[in-house]
Amino acid sequence: MSESVDSAPRPPTTSMRRVAFASCTGTTIEFYDFFVYGTAAALVFPQVFFPALGSAAGTVASFATFAVAFIARPLGAALFGHFGDRIGRKKTLISTLLLMGVATVLIGCLPSADTIGIAAPLVLIALRIAQGLAVGGEWAGATLLATEYAPKAKRGLYAVFPQLGPAIAFALSSATFLLVNMFIGEESEAFINYGWRIPFIASALLVLIGLYVRLNVEETPVFARQSLAARTSSVGPLVGVFKNQPRELLLASGALAMMFAFFYVGTAYLTNYGTATLGLSRGTVLSLGFVAALAFCASIVFSAMFSDRIGRRTMVIASCALAIPGGLILFPLLNTGSPAAFLAGLSLALVIMGISYGPAGALLPEMFRTEYRYTGAGMAYAIAGVLGGGTAPMLAAELMARFDSNSVGWMLTGFGIVSLACAFALPETQNRALESAEPQPADQDTVPEPTA
Repeated sequence: MSESVDSAPRPPTTSMRRVAFASCTGTTIEFYDFFVYGTAAALVFPQVFFPALGSAAGTVASFATFAVAFIARPLGAALFGHFGDRIGRKKTLISTLLLMGVATVLIGCLPSADTIGIAAPLVLIALRIAQGLAVGGEWAGATLLATEYAPKAKRGLYAVFPQLGPAIAFALSSATFLLVNMFIGEESEAFINYGWRIPFIASALLVLIGLYVRLNVEETPVFARQSLAARTSSVGPLVGVFKNQPRELLLASGALAMMFAFFYVGTAYLTNYGTATLGLSRGTVLSLGFVAALAFCASIVFSAMFSDRIGRRTMVIASCALAIPGGLILFPLLNTGSPAAFLAGLSLALVIMGISYGPAGALLPEMFRTEYRYTGAGMAYAIAGVLGGGTAPMLAAELMARFDSNSVGWMLTGFGIVSLACAFALPETQNRALESAEPQPADQDTVPEPTA
């Protein structure tokens, strides 16, 4: 008789409140580290690491290093997904948090190109790859931590907590750079020399908090009940995903590519566009970014809650449909040049993304089987990130250099059309069981003990 984890001496009893806090805290920290890079890439990296290229080419090169992390994301999803599906969600999430934290602090300590020459951008790229690996493994684990603990009828609601991490992180990133900017000065050489480094180094404190929280959460009950034979199968999780569910993997990646394009154009590219093209002050752009993050949070929460009522697929379709006209009106709105228009345009981009992002936290885990759920959800998310987030900011900078801002809007609309077609082909996952015997009742606040 094969061993199963039903005989484990102590089943998980962690409350949903603690699980929600742990999943949200972890993604907030990891994406804070990711976003401070994006903000710095827009504001200072062209001067610090690519001074010889000039303003336009330096900006393109800076966003190219930003894109490198998205190429590393699928590798991180495959690597950490393998261990997450074999040894558990909790241990893997601790590893991703440490990797991200170390890489981010080291970026904050990296000498400039004026000091160590070409070694500076090369080391920057290596550390950016490490960040990409960490985020590639982080997102799926955090969402599984929430969805595999959550009662069936409330998966969309509880899966929103890790989804709030990027919105909170964007607000924290904007606020941190804004504070540094206020104390050091808008035009100060000190900001270029060392001020931008403070948010990177300060992330070490957040990592310590995240480690404490995650160490106090138990393994998910769905994984704990999975048989030992399934965990140690000769067919690895990555092979299992591509062999058994390739259609779901590709459709989910395509359906979510749009949200990454809108998000990273909004959080990374528009930071540069607002200061360099529209002539807004750095402090104004960062302040408006903080306000727009609040609208982003609201869209994530409401779309996740509605997905429990009308379905995940319906919400993703609605977001993709909004993206088509949204891309076309974004830059005409921004180009009116006022701070209010910049806030409206940035909020528009983030809200369109948030309507897809809210239900995605439940949608992707529900699409894949337990034995390779970490890998499948992570790979779909990472591939979507490469297609949308990795290319969009870099393409936006290139399109602006060659054409005008309207070409960037057409690019976003194109992403919306492709993602809408994929979203229509997605299955609805709202009422799927995560395992053959779903824990009942569906509305209790703590996780029930597995039956013998």
